[in-house]
Amino acid sequence: MSNIFNNNRPTSLSNSSQHLKSPNNQPQKLLVAIAIALFTFGSIVLHPYSWRHSILLIIGGLLGASLYKFRFGFTSTYRKFLTAGEVEGIYAQLLMLVVATILFAPVLAAGNVLGEAVKGSIAPIGIQGAIAAFLFGVGMQIAGGCGCGTLYAVGSGSLAMVFTLLTFCIGSFWASLTRQFWANLPTLPPIVLGEKFGWFSGAAIQVGICLLIFSLIYLKSDRKNQNKLNFSNHFSNCLKLPLFQGAIALAILNWLTLIVSGQPWRITWGFALFTAKIATFFGWDSTNSQFWNLPNQQKVLSASLFADMTTVTNIGILLGAFLAAALVGKLSLPAKINPRIIFSSALGGLLMGYGAFNAFGCNVNAFFGGIASTSLHGWVWIIFALLGSRLGLILAKLI
Repeated sequence: MSNIFNNNRPTSLSNSSQHLKSPNNQPQKLLVAIAIALFTFGSIVLHPYSWRHSILLIIGGLLGASLYKFRFGFTSTYRKFLTAGEVEGIYAQLLMLVVATILFAPVLAAGNVLGEAVKGSIAPIGIQGAIAAFLFGVGMQIAGGCGCGTLYAVGSGSLAMVFTLLTFCIGSFWASLTRQFWANLPTLPPIVLGEKFGWFSGAAIQVGICLLIFSLIYLKSDRKNQNKLNFSNHFSNCLKLPLFQGAIALAILNWLTLIVSGQPWRITWGFALFTAKIATFFGWDSTNSQFWNLPNQQKVLSASLFADMTTVTNIGILLGAFLAAALVGKLSLPAKINPRIIFSSALGGLLMGYGAFNAFGCNVNAFFGGIASTSLHGWVWIIFALLGSRLGLILAKLI
């Protein structure tokens, strides 16, 4: 979650802000019109690349709007859990993982949807991923936002997270240049429950893991009288909570992303590619990089940025958050800059970018997509990201 929603840190970059907010939370009609026009124009412009690109822009918009509307934050959930033992956000994420796993399994089992191959978010397990996830966790708490949180916060008017976004891009590109060093560290081949035990059994095992984690956390929090969700009531009452609604929405939208793009929702690759293209424009020779000199990377570098589906989804998230904020009359920009916030936002973004690229993704692709794909690297990622978050919370107080 971004700085603007973090109760433990300054809530903006200034003591005063430009008052773009409308009275009584009425829609900012001009901004709403601009957002709709951009979606319409973007869908038309992207159609020559493929119908999938146009659809992904809309899916990205729905992701951004959902993140904003339901205030679904990964960073804030981990912060509240580690500092105050609050578990509501953890329950919501477990629900998200269960729904996504159930939806992903038949698609990944088929291996082909709408005439195109589909693949899950699968990665090896090793020292590289563990260290990188730890770094991401540190940066996430210092910046006060994760990958998707940064995008939707920028889209809804957070100037602080612009600095996070910029350094996230730089960090991910930097990591791509040092990829070979990390790749030489000890690692195990990917372990995918769906491939090892069959997709039905693999999904069932994964759901069982989520339920076990839920049970352990529920029993512990109940003993401490910190459990705010009364599951003795009908479960449908819990589904009325925004975080739970957001969890289901994100799971469905990730599933749609898998069907349309052929892979789960991801963010970091788009940042690295964007920065690599800028570096190329200023004279950087990509053939001197072991990573970017590979055939696939050379192909995407020579193509239009808008041909990249991850980039299109990222743009959609920005526009979706922009539209959602304008619809409720809450799109506003800070008037002055606080150097302390800029420094922490930029440092956190740099750590996140470097960590995410080397961890095979951020909380979206490595954690969310990885676990939904029944790849065990997703569980390793969240363990080390939480450890990094604990250190990041300590460092955030010192910055």
